[in-house]
Amino acid sequence: MDVEQAARDLRNRTLADIPRSLDRLIYLASMRDYNTGLYYHDGLASRFTQEVACEALADCHQEAFSQLVSCSLRELVGQMEGYIDSTHTSRRDFVAAWKKLEPYRVAVPVATDPVTAQLLFSSFKIALAILEARLLSARQQPSA
Repeated sequence: MDVEQAARDLRNRTLADIPRSLDRLIYLASMRDYNTGLYYHDGLASRFTQEVACEALADCHQEAFSQLVSCSLRELVGQMEGYIDSTHTSRRDFVAAWKKLEPYRVAVPVATDPVTAQLLFSSFKIALAILEARLLSARQQPSA
């Protein structure tokens, strides 16, 4: 029961202000200690317990992941465009970095099924290729 309350609190106070599933996935992944796989959120832990906060964060992370996996490729490209715009990074630099570093690989929840993770990774690669093609097309068109 406490985990459900904590997850609802997290959704209402924090995640409601994060517009896209991709943004939520990245944010929630950043709450996770990469050495232990445990999530930390001081505000949530102060209202509940550290254990409950950890479980609530994991549940919300899995939820964001599931929403992304169920996106169409068009929706995923749109989510990536929105995320890129929120980073204040050029699209060219973003696409180059994501193609090279593949940071989305560390953003998936720990308990994710490997086949589902690979499906999302493939979708990210295709979305990046679409964004890169759009960048090349925009550069090749003469300016008005």
